[in-house]
Amino acid sequence: MTHTDVLVIGAGPSGTIAAAIIKKAGYNVTIVEKLHFPRFVIGESLLPRCMEALDEAGFLEAVKAKGFQEKFGAKFVMTNNDICDFNFNEKHSVGYDWTWQVPRADFDKTLADECEKMGIEVLYDSEVTDIKINDDESSVTEVKMADGSTQYFQAKFIVDGSGFGRVIPRMFGLEKDSNLPSRQTLFTHYIDKNRDKVAQEPNRITVYVYNHNTWVWCIPFSNGVTSLGFVGFPDFFSTLTGTAEENIKYLVQSHPELNERFGDCEMAFEPMELKSWSATTDKFYGKGFVLTGNVTEFLDPMFSSGVTLASVSAQNAAHLVIKKLQKEAVDWETEYMQPCMQGVNVFRTFVMGWYDGDLHTIFFSKNQNEDMRKQICSVLAGYVWDDTNPFVRNHQKQVKTLAKFIKETASENATI
Repeated sequence: MTHTDVLVIGAGPSGTIAAAIIKKAGYNVTIVEKLHFPRFVIGESLLPRCMEALDEAGFLEAVKAKGFQEKFGAKFVMTNNDICDFNFNEKHSVGYDWTWQVPRADFDKTLADECEKMGIEVLYDSEVTDIKINDDESSVTEVKMADGSTQYFQAKFIVDGSGFGRVIPRMFGLEKDSNLPSRQTLFTHYIDKNRDKVAQEPNRITVYVYNHNTWVWCIPFSNGVTSLGFVGFPDFFSTLTGTAEENIKYLVQSHPELNERFGDCEMAFEPMELKSWSATTDKFYGKGFVLTGNVTEFLDPMFSSGVTLASVSAQNAAHLVIKKLQKEAVDWETEYMQPCMQGVNVFRTFVMGWYDGDLHTIFFSKNQNEDMRKQICSVLAGYVWDDTNPFVRNHQKQVKTLAKFIKETASENATI
């Protein structure tokens, strides 16, 4: 039996940020991670709001030292080549106006390595197989170790940052379906040899509208590789009858700008597919545990919300775990669940607004209101907890009302 104050499940950004903040408060922390690092994962375009969590965890300098591609905005390109370009330094909210675009294998390993330097034990290739919560909220967790042996960890509290592994939701029967429709993606990394000739802005993510319901992410890295992924509904991908490599080549060749840049480029790995990723849980906390990051709810790759929700939820959860360990009262519903859901719901409104076309109407409209543009830019920068922003405070109403106004104005002008 190994004793620790806090057991963290998962060594991704959510788990490591929570672990580091709790460790800095003077508690013993152990991380168990099912996979061996470095390992590949999507979610490669960060948002500026992540920086505050990375800073508090003590990770910023280590990440800066890696020389990752700095990111200053997000550009959206319509099928008719209309462009909407957001610069984070023009946002409404106070806070960071830049971040990074990162190969997640390198980024996540950097955070985990920093945890080890802080004295946090990170156990890779270690799978949680059982959890028993005691009456006093302490726990005993059974873990299958890398060598095949079984080890038990007794902890005062558990932070589950297991991401798509969703350890506690699966184990405790907390999972439920998301209200977002099923979507899928086909993606790879390209050796981006034409970048300097074709692309002038590696310091931002570019989103191409491929058709009404399908879009493309283009995320350049500082190592000369660019992540490219097509996202859409399953019925779109069902029309593609080749191999994954043949299908992505076809999609690239059918888009003139993408073909010019990537048509003759080599892929760094065989294209991969992900399907039906949206998921959520009944509660983000329970007796003796808290859920952070994608294990709470994962929405969609659009707007790069995943790592932001993961890092901020971990940051908030860490403070509440510290309060709990200090024998202070914690209202998990109001102090954790409600703030988590605020961020999720703002991003959900924008994700749904993208797919139903409202955000296409807003992003590519002429004569945009500068204040509203700054407010929308704040959401795109991840500042979805800033209640001074109408697009946070009244997100559904603001998006729907603005899109309706733009459509009606365009119709009246067409009639005139």
